[in-house]
Amino acid sequence: MAGQTILIVDDDAQIRELLSLYFQKEGFTVEEAADGVEAIRKVEQTAPGMVILDVMLPVLDGIEVCRQIRKFSRVPIIMLTARAEDEDRILGLELGADDYITKPFNPREVVARVNAVLRRVSDGDFLKAEVLHFRDLEINCSEHSINVAGRVVPLTGKEMELLWCLASHPGRTFSRELLLEKVWGYTYCGETRTVDSHIKRLRQKLGAKDTTPWDIQTVWGVGYRFEVRQ
Repeated sequence: MAGQTILIVDDDAQIRELLSLYFQKEGFTVEEAADGVEAIRKVEQTAPGMVILDVMLPVLDGIEVCRQIRKFSRVPIIMLTARAEDEDRILGLELGADDYITKPFNPREVVARVNAVLRRVSDGDFLKAEVLHFRDLEINCSEHSINVAGRVVPLTGKEMELLWCLASHPGRTFSRELLLEKVWGYTYCGETRTVDSHIKRLRQKLGAKDTTPWDIQTVWGVGYRFEVRQ
């Protein structure tokens, strides 16, 4: 949101300049980095409110930069990529990226996505939540921990928020579009595969199956719901 610092990381000076102009016009303070090592240093030095991170970078690529940043910061990260392969998207999201935008992009869309993520973070509804208890499952938001039958399961921030959104309303069906809005903070833009890939990883990490007392079920043609079995 206006007044915050945005770190734009891209080795293309024209892209950095273009995005800088749009964000400065919206009242943001802008920092820039042209390679992966400089990006990590800028995050440590300036503590930005958002990082826009290109995947294809010299010295360290964006995927590795995301991995390194997540070791010391939960700053929201939106990744830019000229490649639309699902593997790139999934890897970045698994490492904790908050969103993905494919090049070429409309600068106004980038600004809108940034504002949406920052609004979600500032609203803090997720952070106000405490603990959900189910048989063989404890979801503790304040400590960002998941316990499945005595086993601690590490989740990314987005996976945690998605699980909380579903599990705090057991039996309710959420459309993919609604999950995009609630968890990612923006309305439907034709890209619902993000939700599907996160649900798939959640089920795998939690070990959800027919024999567990709960599950994240697919409602065909609609979306997903958290189901508690009797």
